[in-house]
Amino acid sequence: MRLSKILAMAWENMTQRKLRTSLTTLGVVIGITAIIGLASLGEGFRLGVKERMEEGFELNVLIVIPGSFTSGLRGGFTPQDVANIRENVTGIEVVTPIITLPQAKLNNTQTNEGLNAITVGAVNFSEISQIFPDRFVPLAGELPSQEENDTVVLGFRTCYLNDVTPVVNVGENVTLQIDFSGMPVNKTLQVAAILNKGGTSGITNFDYWAFIPLNAVPAPNNETYNIILVKVSDTEKSEQIARDIENTFENPYSISILVPIAFMRQVDRILNFVQLFLMAIASISLLVAGIGIMNIMTVSVMERTREIGILKAIGAKSRTVLGMFLAEAVLIGIIGGLIGMFTGYGISYGLAYMLSSFMQPQQQQDTLFRTPETRGMNINPVFSPEWTIIAFVFAIIVCIIFGLYPARKAAKLNPVEALRYE
Repeated sequence: MRLSKILAMAWENMTQRKLRTSLTTLGVVIGITAIIGLASLGEGFRLGVKERMEEGFELNVLIVIPGSFTSGLRGGFTPQDVANIRENVTGIEVVTPIITLPQAKLNNTQTNEGLNAITVGAVNFSEISQIFPDRFVPLAGELPSQEENDTVVLGFRTCYLNDVTPVVNVGENVTLQIDFSGMPVNKTLQVAAILNKGGTSGITNFDYWAFIPLNAVPAPNNETYNIILVKVSDTEKSEQIARDIENTFENPYSISILVPIAFMRQVDRILNFVQLFLMAIASISLLVAGIGIMNIMTVSVMERTREIGILKAIGAKSRTVLGMFLAEAVLIGIIGGLIGMFTGYGISYGLAYMLSSFMQPQQQQDTLFRTPETRGMNINPVFSPEWTIIAFVFAIIVCIIFGLYPARKAAKLNPVEALRYE
């Protein structure tokens, strides 16, 4: 019998039992909906996290710290350490040291009003603006040259406590109080620039920082650096460059290097695993639907035993009967898969809206890495054609596998015994 004829007979049998067929197909629809919905949500969440990490970390900037997080930090870097990295490591664009002064205080010289700086960093303005060209953008004023030792650059939140009125303006003076081993040192600095608002999360958010020239730090502290920043020319080679930097030190384990691209890859792998785990759970619902298909088709074979006997008595072959029942299973898989794809798209948008409303930022206490304005995270479903096709084919395969037993049972029926069946 031709395939078109077999499909027509299978379709006719399905339409004669609409309620039963609809309920059987519903199981497949639910399974495909769950797979498509979770896959698109998982992909959207993964890309959302990746985007936020790229905003918070410059992937092409390595952060070199003296000591380690486990054994503790050591004294700091010397100018020779910085020179060794510049001269002996290839694939880097800019190397610049930073001296952090977390205990420093800033006040408006005229009003004595305190500024909100959490960390004061002594930097080379020319080098650090090359490393962070998107973050060192002045909202007012201009970045000073390295020779201007009596200037300061303020982060947005350092200066604007209420988004409207600045505590100090460009051109005015601030008093910087630095504590060196219990001996406070006061310096008067002129505000050269106020940086634009960062508005992103991450370790390189400078909204709560104030920057002074390296030479503004009194000797000998101006030659002991807390951090070295290294901008690499090729992000993909960051890990190799980090190893090369370690080799410039006598004891490579005496330093720690934060490699953002390696951290992001690790997070990406974890999110991929979570996505696959969720889809595996969703696939269970499709297997349950398959068991339902086998159960319904087995009952159908018992109800249609005499019909099968008649077909065989008039010459229908066993493979024809087998094809009729398998055709029903395939049609259920196709119809359920197609409907499940569309419902999966709709469900994913509904769930994305609900989840996004729960993932709004909460007010935080002041910390070193506090973000001045943490944006809420919106999840946008991302539909992958590959996963959609895989889910659709998987639905058909499950239906064929679970429909094979009742189809074989029908094909093996003896026509005489089938005609005598009551």
